[in-house]
Amino acid sequence: MDHSTHTHQKTADAHAGHAQGKADPHGGHDHEGMIADYRRRFWVVLGATAPILALAPMIQGWLGLDDMLRFPGDRYVLAGLSSLVFFYGGWPFLKGFWRELTARDIGMMTLISVAITAAYAYSMGMVAIGSDETFFWELATLIAVMLLGHWIEMKSVLGAGRALEKLASLMPDEAHLVADDGSVSDVSVATLKGGEHLLIKPGEKVPADGIITKGESSLNESMLTGESKPIFKSVDADVIGGSINGEGSLTIRVDKTGDETFLSSVIKLVKEAQASKSKTQDLANTAAKWLTFIALGGGISTVLFWTLFTGQGFGFAMARAVTVMVIACPHALGLAVPLVVARSTAIAATNGLLIRDRTAFEEARKIDAVIFDKTGTLTMGEFGITDTLVFDDTFSETDIITYAASIEAHSEHPIAQGIVRDATNSWPVDKFKAIPGKGAEGIVKARDIKVVSPGYLRAQNIAMDDPRYETLSGDGKTVVFVLIDDALVGAIALADKIRPESRQAIHELQAMGIRCIMLTGDNTQVADWVGQQIGLDEVIAEVLPEEKAAKVRDVQSRGLVVAMTGDGVNDAPALAQANVGIAIGAGTDVAIETADIILVRSSPSDVVAIIGLARATYNKMMQNLVWATGYNAFAIPAAAGVFFPWGMILTPALGAVFMSASTVICAVNAQLLKLNRKGVVQ
Repeated sequence: MDHSTHTHQKTADAHAGHAQGKADPHGGHDHEGMIADYRRRFWVVLGATAPILALAPMIQGWLGLDDMLRFPGDRYVLAGLSSLVFFYGGWPFLKGFWRELTARDIGMMTLISVAITAAYAYSMGMVAIGSDETFFWELATLIAVMLLGHWIEMKSVLGAGRALEKLASLMPDEAHLVADDGSVSDVSVATLKGGEHLLIKPGEKVPADGIITKGESSLNESMLTGESKPIFKSVDADVIGGSINGEGSLTIRVDKTGDETFLSSVIKLVKEAQASKSKTQDLANTAAKWLTFIALGGGISTVLFWTLFTGQGFGFAMARAVTVMVIACPHALGLAVPLVVARSTAIAATNGLLIRDRTAFEEARKIDAVIFDKTGTLTMGEFGITDTLVFDDTFSETDIITYAASIEAHSEHPIAQGIVRDATNSWPVDKFKAIPGKGAEGIVKARDIKVVSPGYLRAQNIAMDDPRYETLSGDGKTVVFVLIDDALVGAIALADKIRPESRQAIHELQAMGIRCIMLTGDNTQVADWVGQQIGLDEVIAEVLPEEKAAKVRDVQSRGLVVAMTGDGVNDAPALAQANVGIAIGAGTDVAIETADIILVRSSPSDVVAIIGLARATYNKMMQNLVWATGYNAFAIPAAAGVFFPWGMILTPALGAVFMSASTVICAVNAQLLKLNRKGVVQ
């Protein structure tokens, strides 16, 4: 991952080669250096272009200044200035042409170089024979526009990687090291090895992954998980390096440093995803290659046509050919997909949606069905109170829960802890003791309180014929009974708590035309109850761990593209079998390593977000591809002079404007891709 080096690689060099695996036509990965170089060359060329325009015979004729600006040797001054523009301003394109030629990968730089070289060579030949029929002003303006376009483009490309840079900048450079004697000193984060104790003051960034050993506070993890609300944490809770401490002072024990940290893992995944091959990019590469050949062939054909079959002359024909080759440069086509890839991957990472497999992410747009594991995915994986029954009107629901919580506070049983968590209050207990296999009892406010199972009632011959109990039991809920002074006064039903966002997530997926299925090893009663509560389309229950992958295949056999979402070891084979495997980030390492996409927040609503992002990303790719190729259907014929009989003609400089504008449009369109927690706004 290498957060320690802070390479930031500028969108994982989304622009590199304009396609994964191709040579970078701009010659390197330092986009900031390239921006500075294009900027410098542009200003020099622009400064030379002004006198070139003033000395150009055609421009003088248009302005009626022939006699005022002409002087002996002016064409040689014009040639000299144009040579400066050609060699200095055109050098990035000439260098790129040589690189493409040696790599046998003809592309954009070849087209530009052939165009400007043809214009320069023709013009110098005209000067040599004493003719004013030159292309010097067209050459200068063409190179100026091309440099400006590339300058703007590079800035757009660099902007696509800002999110990744923000991630890398989250980790502070220094940490407050707490010594064994309690003294505190500042040390470099790079020196941390693990096991150290660090002081985190209010408002400071956490310098490494660790565990809280002292204090409590709210931590802002929004840049890492996308969760906008600060999360309250106390002793023994995990903290993520890069998160921001809130109001409290914390002491943490360093658990992970350097490449092992969560932040480093995120950056690594982002870089790998941005650099991975895209199926859509293959289409773009093929189209760009054909467009290059069309441009070269079109340029030659244009020269031959206007020279042999019209009376416009070779100079006119050459201008048309140069314009064709410039305007048809597949620059925008090469950027159409990589910029969207860089943007979408960075957006996903900063919202807690980590893409491990780019191909699977693109496949996510086709998903017809999402299969959810139940425990830990749709539910919290912990018991909570769902219903409270009152059998004695002397007591309220709150009384019954509080009495029960007071007793259960002394038990470590998951059921007991579920009652304690949901209670708003508790009272002191005397003479607490467990009733083996059946519950617990104690004295609360001078009353004998028992919290017991249905088995205790049966053993004591206490009648329970309330139909509400049968309903709760039929739903698969766990029911405990509360006795006060040996009188049955109430009952509390508990179940694995459904995540608050599960119902909304299922609804949104169904609105997207996606079938929602739950796959669980739990009994049918419990599974059906959860399914009814959140509105699932289908429930598959009582499935053994080794059967989950087979059940996924069964759903796929219906002709559906399937995503599997889970968090446990037993979900790993099913995650691997699915078309797209989505792991809950709070789950096991096995599940995470098997998945294609990881949801850091452990929220089913993020399944909606990742599918929405996948669809929007594809749409952006298609929009860019359509634009990058479609505009050529008009531009190439116009450049070739098809519309000349109607008085419409494109100069090489204007062709460069159109080509550069097309590139910038694709870059800006990629930046318009956004994500919100309810889906994607395009």
